[in-house]
Amino acid sequence: MNFKRTLFLNPPSWQGFDGGAGSRYQAKREVRSFWFPTWLAQPAALVPGSRLVDAPPHDLSRDDVLKLARDYEVVVIHTSAPTLCGDAELAEALKSQNGEVSIGLVGAHAAVLPDDTLGASDAIDWVGRKEFDYTCRDVAAGLPLGDIPGLSFRRDGRVMHNAERAMIESFDELPSVMDVYARDLDIARYYIGYLRHPYVSHYTGRGCPAQCTFCLWPQTVGGHKYRARSPEGVAREMAHAQRLFPGVKEFFFDDDTFTAYQPRAREIASHLGKLGITWSCNARANVNYETLKTMRDNGLRLLLVGYESGSQHILDNIKKGIQIAEAREFTKNCRKLGITIHGTFILGLPGETRETIAETVEFAKELDVFSIQVSLAAPYPGTELHRQAIENGWFSKGAGLVSGAGTQMAALEYEGLSRREIFDWVEKFYRAYYFRPRPIMRIARTMLTDWQEMKRRLREGMEFFRFLRMRSAPEAR
Repeated sequence: MNFKRTLFLNPPSWQGFDGGAGSRYQAKREVRSFWFPTWLAQPAALVPGSRLVDAPPHDLSRDDVLKLARDYEVVVIHTSAPTLCGDAELAEALKSQNGEVSIGLVGAHAAVLPDDTLGASDAIDWVGRKEFDYTCRDVAAGLPLGDIPGLSFRRDGRVMHNAERAMIESFDELPSVMDVYARDLDIARYYIGYLRHPYVSHYTGRGCPAQCTFCLWPQTVGGHKYRARSPEGVAREMAHAQRLFPGVKEFFFDDDTFTAYQPRAREIASHLGKLGITWSCNARANVNYETLKTMRDNGLRLLLVGYESGSQHILDNIKKGIQIAEAREFTKNCRKLGITIHGTFILGLPGETRETIAETVEFAKELDVFSIQVSLAAPYPGTELHRQAIENGWFSKGAGLVSGAGTQMAALEYEGLSRREIFDWVEKFYRAYYFRPRPIMRIARTMLTDWQEMKRRLREGMEFFRFLRMRSAPEAR
């Protein structure tokens, strides 16, 4: 099969914006942080001779990208709700320098709003809906657009929607993204504040059985059925990754919930223990002690846990499926086993009040995990939260998902709780949590471990306070 010269592109946007082909949090972060572009690396691995360009972490400008893309026949751009307008303008610039190039957009926004995505510019030729791996491969292989499942395209001025493509069931058949990473990316440019550097992240599967109303990927691309590589397949891929990246200090499994099926998680852990790697993963706050211990004993260092709120009423409203007492017990077990936790919290979810915000702040301080992230409820198109916001009139007039600088904005407000107040509580939450003796001592201890860690934490501290100052600017609100 002859493939067209194909470029997979996570385009430039705001400086430091991590909202592209691997991130759940489509906004500029508190400190310089980038996830690996797994969503683009997987189809790139299916297309021989393709190239993956991840512009934001590699500090590539629009002009840099245009120069790189000049000789490609197909360009696949990962877009998002906040960046669609800019991505459409880039598509127009690509088309102006090469009128024959076929330009497609993929991602969560394209998956649920293909008409809107195609309508952003006539320069956009097609959209890959839902899981777009094999859709991109078929376009690169030169198949007629009308014959490709899961694709929407324009014909004679009309938008055509082909039949849906079946979801991928056997992830063991997919080639590893690690070879694409090694070929096209500088892994030293990828930072996550709570992970050891350098790190590598990827998915062992997609989909999440949880029903959280705000969560983007399961409701738009991945679905609610967890489909994943076999434990043996994961072990083979990680052994291969070790050979490719001998200097990596930590591997992160970015599956929506790696621990969704705990027997599988324990079996994978036993393989990872034999490889002797340090690893981390996403987890819900309901993993039992046996699984936690097995993972800890086999190289697990950290869990990324979405606590979301300290109010049971809020958790029930968003269909989190977790009880506060359950989360407390889980956190206690992690502390007992020496497992580090990075906890994430969201302000402005349905039912939020000043009282529930205060509950959440106190709950976070009670849990006292190593580090936290505080974000704002983001009603992305395609999610139940977005539908509820429209039906109930929660959208604040004139508020978008991100500001002109790329930072997250409060898009929702409720009776008695304005979006401005919700927005301001993010900074108050951070200050209430971190400006306490125990968090300060924890961070200080990590800085004393080695000089590189000292420099990293100082840089992150400066970036964090710069971020808070930027949020205080009128245009950020």
